[in-house]
Order: sequence, then structure tokens, then C-alpha cells
Amino acid sequence: MSELIIENLSARIGEKQILRGLDLTVRSGEVHAIMGPNGAGKSTLAAVMMGRPGYIVTGGSIKLDGVELLDLAPYQRAQAGMFLVMQYPTEVPGVRVPVMMRAAYEASGRDASTVDAAIASEAERLEIPAALLDRPVNVDLSGGEKKRNETLQLGVLAPKFAILDELDSGLDVDAMRLASARVEQETNDNNMGVIAITHYNRLLAELNADWVHVLVNGRIVDYGPAELANEIEASGYDRWIAMGATEISVGLGGSLGSLMTVSAPATSDPFADL
Repeated sequence: MSELIIENLSARIGEKQILRGLDLTVRSGEVHAIMGPNGAGKSTLAAVMMGRPGYIVTGGSIKLDGVELLDLAPYQRAQAGMFLVMQYPTEVPGVRVPVMMRAAYEASGRDASTVDAAIASEAERLEIPAALLDRPVNVDLSGGEKKRNETLQLGVLAPKFAILDELDSGLDVDAMRLASARVEQETNDNNMGVIAITHYNRLLAELNADWVHVLVNGRIVDYGPAELANEIEASGYDRWIAMGATEISVGLGGSLGSLMTVSAPATSDPFADL
């Protein structure tokens, strides 16, 4: 079993502090949702985890199976088992998906002769026409086509952990169900851990999220089971924004400070040890 542990993570862009002591633990096979108002730091968290240039880490650590990811280049983080489905997928002119996937396999020491079959299988699952795979990566594709293309890459690469930065953005209902089902299958079959960043609980219902974390002002200020997303959708973030950076009770007999590194426990009752 793999474990991704984020401890006291702080980061800024320029002089603007975005993340302020964020803690989160995700284990293999778990689906954790990150929800929060615009500007809370959700996409910044994804960018920092994957090593995107321009973000300055000012404290904390991100460890995957004991290896400090902050010491690794972005490509090394990918080789270690991290994958990001981007909110706004990048176009890569001149490079087709099969070429990029073969390069990724070879860079990680995997048998590249199996790539074409894996791509064909994923394309069929996600209902992606073969003609789209002959185009340069994400070039001249709609937003929804780009997201399905990213999900195809996830399926081919089979990472240890996937960060979904608004996977549901730009997808119609049918496409979202296809993409979500593929992610859930990877979680169930290959024990992939998931951090799903979203504004809407419809994605979480499709992914069968284990936990929902509320991110406000660069910190996770509350968390709970998947039903918490229903409360957020019904009432918005006002009460969490009002709480701000104060230590809050999550209604489970403990304070926020003692709960921020929790993950879904092995027991059948996720709250038994809290």
C-alpha cells in the first residue's frame, strides 16, 4: 500500500501567500475530495504537488512512500507515481498521444511495446475516436475532449496517485460519467489513490468519494464523509469562510489540529478512532 502525506505545506506566488500549513494524508484506493471557494488554494495545491514552476514552497513536505517529492523535478514526480488531470490541459504541438505515452513508458523503464494496445483499450472505454489520437496532444480539441484525453493518459500510465483538478469542468453528463467510471475502476482494480478538486458533488457521487475536505484561505478547515458535499452545495461556504483560520470542531469529539492528517481508517467504521 502506498501513502501520500502532506504536512504543514505552505506556498506562495510572488509575494502572495496561498497555502498556509496544509495537512492531508491519502492512501492507496482512497478518494479524497478538496472543495472550497474560488481563490482558496485548490489549484495551487495541485500545482505545488506536481512541481509547476512559479510556485514557491515556504514550508512543509510532500512525501510519497517516504520520498520527499519537493526534492524531485516534475518528471521525477511523475515517474514516482503521480499524475495530474489538469484543469486547463496544455496543448503539445507536434507530439501525438502514442508518441508521448511511449516516451513516458521508456522513461520509467516499462515495456513500450504494450503502449499501443493500452491506448486502443482506453480509447474504446472512453469513446474517443481514433482520429483524435492522431492529432497533436490536446490541439484543436474541445474542453471535454481534452479532459477525456487526459483520462486516457491516466488509464494508460496507471499512476499510484491521481490529482483531478476539476475533471468535471467542460464535460457533459455522459462524458463525465465515462471519465469518472474509468477513474473509479482504476481505484478499485489497481488501488490508485485520488485527490479530486471540484466545486460540485455530482463528480463525487460518480467517484464514490470517501472523504470531503474544505479548503479555505490556504488551509483545510473541516472534513467529513461524502455527505458533507451535499451540505456545501445546499448552503455554500459562508460558515467555513467565517470560521477562517480558527481551530474548529468537526463534530466528532476532536479539534481540527488533531485531525488534519487523518485518512480513511482500516476499520469499517471511519469514525471509530476519532
